[in-house]
Amino acid sequence: MSEGLADRHALLLTVAAADIDDLDHVSNLVYLRWVLDAARAHSDARGFDHAAYRRLGGIFNVRRHEIDYLAPGRLGDRVEVSTWVDPWKRAWCERRTEIVRVDDGRALARAVTTWAFVDLASGRPTRIPDELRAAFERRP
Repeated sequence: MSEGLADRHALLLTVAAADIDDLDHVSNLVYLRWVLDAARAHSDARGFDHAAYRRLGGIFNVRRHEIDYLAPGRLGDRVEVSTWVDPWKRAWCERRTEIVRVDDGRALARAVTTWAFVDLASGRPTRIPDELRAAFERRP
């Protein structure tokens, strides 16, 4: 995945027993949860929590998830979930996420999520405000 000059945000997690499925590795649903958790943490870190989106009158809504599962995560693994937004379009963007096992640097999964920015009143796509885009394009 190409990250260009996009601002990255990372979460460090440890695989817990509740994350493990019947095949004794991290459940596919857990990877999806981590993708969403990282997106929320990135947004919060840039000053856009739910209250900020309400003030803007719009919020991001998932249109599509695509996840490539590359290697199994196991109980006790330390993982880094990094996320960034690239590209930005008028009313939508793609958020890219990479999940890497910290101890050996192996990529466990990569995801691309398409997010539409929607008007809270109508639920219809609307232009992403410049201030929102700028918050995610800058480096902290």
